[in-house]
Amino acid sequence: MNKKSISRSQSCGRFALSLTLVVILASAALAASKPHVIAFGKWTSVHWVLESGAVDDKPLTLKVRPLLVDGHVKEFTLGPAHDITDRLFVVQRAFRVNDSLPTESTAPPHWQWQRGGWLLVDRVTGRTAPTNLLDFDVAYSEVSWYRDYAAYCGVSDDGKQIYAMVAQINRRKPVVKWLIGEAKVAAETQQSQMPDSACKIPDWQRSPARVTFEPNPSTKRTYVIRGHSVDLTTSEEEDEEAAK
Repeated sequence: MNKKSISRSQSCGRFALSLTLVVILASAALAASKPHVIAFGKWTSVHWVLESGAVDDKPLTLKVRPLLVDGHVKEFTLGPAHDITDRLFVVQRAFRVNDSLPTESTAPPHWQWQRGGWLLVDRVTGRTAPTNLLDFDVAYSEVSWYRDYAAYCGVSDDGKQIYAMVAQINRRKPVVKWLIGEAKVAAETQQSQMPDSACKIPDWQRSPARVTFEPNPSTKRTYVIRGHSVDLTTSEEEDEEAAK
């Protein structure tokens, strides 16, 4: 084989290799850009035991539904979803844990439903990721969403304090954290509103974005949210805004 034939053969080989790489990269790009189908399945009633420590804890009824990605169950969820953008939304997770004791290892697993935290779902990629809401309690915190802000009443780790909280997606520190009450007040509130919320659900308003916490008739606070900053408004300022 002469030099020209060898050179021509090498050129053809490089061209074939380049063409193969182009086809592989194009196929990968096409697969990556393929839209995912995000949907929710049918509601199902399940039993949830709120473990308060009492011997006679009775199961409560929860309604859960599956989160489907391309027809496959990705997670189970409860409550309504909240759209943050046309691409992202959040929804609260529900899951089952194996409640079997070590002495019951030979028996079938004893599955028990639990409330979970909130998930951030991407409609384009189909990915789900947990959203960290500081001091969020699965039993006593009910979240009021506005844009990418979550307002709720959080419970301290020791269960002795309740806080008014405003958290923002992908922000580690809360935008608002106000101590509402100690254990005695918290216990009374929890007893009257179990298992939904440790206090009255916060109320959002726009222009400007602001949220009002009213843990009891004599205590009320409104926070104006400006990005990562926040201002506490007075009753006089609220009356002026309402009069406009």
